[in-house]
Amino acid sequence: MRANVINEIMSTERHYIKHLKDICEGYLRQCRKRVDMFNDDQLKVIFGNIEDIYRFQMGFVRDLEKQYNTDDPHLSEIGPCFLEHQDGFWIYSEYCNNHLDACMELSKLMRDGRYQHFFEACRLLQQMIDIAIDGFLLTPVQKICKYPLQLAELLKYTALEHSDYRYVAAALAVMRNVTQQINERKRRLENIDKIAQWQASVLDWEGDDILDRSSELIYTGELSWIYQPYGRSQQRVFFLFDHQLVLCKKDLIRRDILYYKGRIDMDRYDVRDATDGRDDDFNVSVKNAFKLCNKDSEEIHIFLAKKPEEKNRWLRAFHEERKMVQEDEKIGFEISEYQKRQAAMTVRKVTKQKGEATRRYQV
Repeated sequence: MRANVINEIMSTERHYIKHLKDICEGYLRQCRKRVDMFNDDQLKVIFGNIEDIYRFQMGFVRDLEKQYNTDDPHLSEIGPCFLEHQDGFWIYSEYCNNHLDACMELSKLMRDGRYQHFFEACRLLQQMIDIAIDGFLLTPVQKICKYPLQLAELLKYTALEHSDYRYVAAALAVMRNVTQQINERKRRLENIDKIAQWQASVLDWEGDDILDRSSELIYTGELSWIYQPYGRSQQRVFFLFDHQLVLCKKDLIRRDILYYKGRIDMDRYDVRDATDGRDDDFNVSVKNAFKLCNKDSEEIHIFLAKKPEEKNRWLRAFHEERKMVQEDEKIGFEISEYQKRQAAMTVRKVTKQKGEATRRYQV
């Protein structure tokens, strides 16, 4: 039975490589020739990093073939291949995050008969199977999700004493983590409209948009805040995103209205716990406090929570923020300019609808 699973994995990998080649040579290459129909931005949205995936998969399959025992497939040791290439699978994150935008762009183009005929001509010229282009572009998304299922099946039919057992078990854990993280980042991108809408609701906003650097609201709450030694305590509402902490002030009468009061670049600060009692830096008595200390200067911010559990929740949130940033850097996760524009358009649309509803109500 193990031989059957191995053969199935090898067969699907070879078929998948053919699929990727067809997309890159049959569609993308032909699209690049038609500058009258496609610009570079459109092609980036539609095809994402498909060429990077194609190059990676060719190297991966080449190594799989070396490990494949054609005479006795059940003796093949393919687990180490997944472990050696584990970092490469992260390129699927960018593709999966972009896929919804690709579908939207394709749907828009397909309203024009010229594009329908063009893509069908590409398919026929490349002698591809009878599937529409959006079906081909879905394949990498399906593929990365299928790896954990294939490895789980392989592990099921691999004896404990088999030389490949521990490698397959490790590979399964790795690929489950990859797909889990990809799904998590996809969820974050689906929520960026909410972040853009939140920013639009904050009055007196200054500086860069939140989405220029951040994609997730990690934690929020009210804290007392003292900036620099000997400053006076101020009550503020804080919003911790990846890379930045945004400070807001509540309206004195309308408590649901927020005013922008600044932000702290979390990449430039260390978080430090502060013990209860008199603080040497600020020369004040503190309780349930923590500090943000600038790595390059003597600038210090101190924050005071109302309860110990609230302080601990903030400390956990800061730890989570740094971990998220490190993981994003590892896989190159970022929000594309196209996705930022789409979020901004959604905010304008919602704001316009609210304005029209308000005017109707007033009339």
